[in-house]
Amino acid sequence: MSEPTKEQVDQVEAGDHERYSHFVKKDKIVESAVMGNAVVALCGKVWVPSRDPERFPVCPMCLKIYEKLKR
Repeated sequence: MSEPTKEQVDQVEAGDHERYSHFVKKDKIVESAVMGNAVVALCGKVWVPSRDPERFPVCPMCLKIYEKLKR
């Protein structure tokens, strides 16, 4: 299993304070960037990445799941 990574995504817009960076398998991020496919985060969120994940806090649910997977 490839290691999850944060979504790759662009600029901060109105309402961005409600957004999170999510953990997604690296190979799925690449596939999404090339093919425009939706990705599925560890927390279950499904979307097509389009914003810079560095601008948002990490999704608490994704982080909790990721920490359990590392054990």
